[in-house]
Amino acid sequence: MSVNTVAPPPNKWVAWLFGIYGSGKPPVLGTVDIQEIEDKAREVLKNSPSAFSYVLKGAGTSDTYTENRRALDRWKLVPRVLNDVGERSLETTIFGVTHPAPILIAPVGAQGLMHNDGELGTARAAGKVGVPLIVSSAASRSMEEIAEAQGPNGHRWYQLYWTHSVELTQSLLRRAKASGFTALVITVDTMLIGWRPHDHGLPYSPAGHGFGVQQGTSDPVFMARFGLEPRHERPPFPFLQEDIKRRAANGDPAAQQAMFLGSKWIGEIASGIFRSWDEIQFIRDNWDGQIVLKGILAPEDAEKAIDLGIDGIIVSNHGGRQVDGSIGALDALDMVTQSSKVREAQSTGKLTILFDSGIRTGSDILKALALGAQAVLIGRPFMYGLAIAGEAGVEQILMQTIADLHITMGLCGYRDITATVGVREKLMLKINQ
Repeated sequence: MSVNTVAPPPNKWVAWLFGIYGSGKPPVLGTVDIQEIEDKAREVLKNSPSAFSYVLKGAGTSDTYTENRRALDRWKLVPRVLNDVGERSLETTIFGVTHPAPILIAPVGAQGLMHNDGELGTARAAGKVGVPLIVSSAASRSMEEIAEAQGPNGHRWYQLYWTHSVELTQSLLRRAKASGFTALVITVDTMLIGWRPHDHGLPYSPAGHGFGVQQGTSDPVFMARFGLEPRHERPPFPFLQEDIKRRAANGDPAAQQAMFLGSKWIGEIASGIFRSWDEIQFIRDNWDGQIVLKGILAPEDAEKAIDLGIDGIIVSNHGGRQVDGSIGALDALDMVTQSSKVREAQSTGKLTILFDSGIRTGSDILKALALGAQAVLIGRPFMYGLAIAGEAGVEQILMQTIADLHITMGLCGYRDITATVGVREKLMLKINQ
């Protein structure tokens, strides 16, 4: 009987972790503990508590935000041992493109609230790590600048809040395609902004004061309505809502214009129009690329998406920011992937299933994959990294999350991440709480 004496070759993720030990210093965020990182972000933004709450808080009582974690906690991993998994691969293919890990950056808006780097820092970090980037319609930098920051080899998708006017929607899609965005993510759970007491009670509205409306102010169709040229602006950090209001009240034309354009952009992306399944054809007629629906929770909606030829779905409850008292996102994923129609569409490559809402660790990712997701979206954690250290903070969040996944997958007995997709009870046990 032979004994294996050959150590596995080093890889990017292990090398990153060893680099921390080799340096003798903590990483740029000072820790890799995700709760400590959240706490540090809160401290960094202590003079802008509304900005931090804008990212952290959920709808209503934040019950859905909490339920996302409870749902993940109900599933427990069951590691398998004595498997030769020294060499492991996290490579994941989505829409024909192979990525280094099953992780995408979620489309979080107004990232400039966290740090002066804003979306450009996030894009640069995504480019360095090789993680796909999904850019929000509520970004505080233009899609063209974000694409340039990510670099020509970066993979990026554009997230659409479906605008009120046909011409503006068409313009946004043309710009996205010209800037190298290959897939379109339509957020279908935000036809109205959810009940958010932390914003409504102040009231706190960055967009209403010209912050996070930069896809609009850089759009020729939108700006032409007001006799203005499109511009690629970078709103100042920190965002001072009361200062903008005061300056506007005192006749400052720049502040007045920011509030005016902000209100008009809100009217476009949060018009209160509830789109229907029949209207998806309009997007298909105007977009040459994959279409993904973000915000699917019910199996019936996933099956309807299959009927319409939708390329992918993101099982998500918007991080708990839309409907208070909603089902946890992982519970929804469990239900969706128990549909025989969904499983068949996924197995034949007709439907790609992604997961969003609540992911914090490598173990969380494994749980989502075991329930049938092919990749996950990372949201709040990278925003905390951005708040603390800008681009470098986002890069650390991505690296530590992937390193965690790489280690945990091996300790659970798997050498190829694709082998974990849909294994369910072979890898996990659901417990009652």
